[in-house]
Amino acid sequence: MLNGVDTDFIVMIIWGAIFLIFVLKLFQSIRLVPTKSAYIVERLGKYHNTLDAGFHALVPFIDKVAYIHDLKEETIDVPPQECFSSDEVNVEVDGVIYISVVDPVKASYGITDYRYAAIQLAQTTTRSVIGTLDLDRTFEERDIISAKVVEVLDEAGAIWGIRVHRYEIKNITPPETVKNAMEMQVNAERERRALLAKSEGDKQSKINRSEGFMAETINLSEGEMQRRINEAEGKAEEILTLAKATAESIERLAVVISKPGGHSALRLQLGEQYFKQLEGLSDADNRVVLPANLINFEQWMTTMGLEDEFKAKK
Repeated sequence: MLNGVDTDFIVMIIWGAIFLIFVLKLFQSIRLVPTKSAYIVERLGKYHNTLDAGFHALVPFIDKVAYIHDLKEETIDVPPQECFSSDEVNVEVDGVIYISVVDPVKASYGITDYRYAAIQLAQTTTRSVIGTLDLDRTFEERDIISAKVVEVLDEAGAIWGIRVHRYEIKNITPPETVKNAMEMQVNAERERRALLAKSEGDKQSKINRSEGFMAETINLSEGEMQRRINEAEGKAEEILTLAKATAESIERLAVVISKPGGHSALRLQLGEQYFKQLEGLSDADNRVVLPANLINFEQWMTTMGLEDEFKAKK
């Protein structure tokens, strides 16, 4: 009797285990695929289909999700590696790859691990490209290196079911001795540029000063020339005015003399001026040549060249 109870209990345990396994497999056959994900389903070990985002039910014990792929773009770090440039300088290069799965089936069955393969291919391509460049160009032409790596990875990605969006070099680290030499070169170049900039500044300063002095000299000469022109024009105007005034006074004097009594008035005026001049001789410091007989007015008129006019007045 005890043996029968034990047997029934064991059978119940077995059936319970089978039921639990069946329920577990039933739940496992229900799949909720999130957005931007792809599930690769195998039926009896063979590829069956690809599950996109949404609700899916599988056949228990027959269908199995073999691979799960994230279709979003992902970044993969490329570890540092040593590369030799064309001038035999050893540099350490690392980078980052931006890739995404575009064909989940090829990514599952086209290669064992596409991430590892992409890293290895990026490293080998980077080494080959840097080997064609000298050290200075490796720092200047990172875009060429990145473009070449992307090109090679795209060719392989068509088979692997992935797409390489871009590859960026993070660091190019030369040896410490080369780095020190490059820093010295950069400092020397910076000092050269500073000296050149200073000399250019001094040159421009001297040019500006000379141009300023030249402009000042020109302005002064033009001002002096204009001043002399103005003075000459003023003197000419003054002479012209005096000539006109003298001519008018002579004409008026001639008119007055031609009138009756004009000669007498002229003689009277000349005599008045004559005696005024005699009064000022005592105060004069300069030597003056005078006729011997100052009282003889007619002789003085003859000496002054006014004899004819004096006689005419008489």
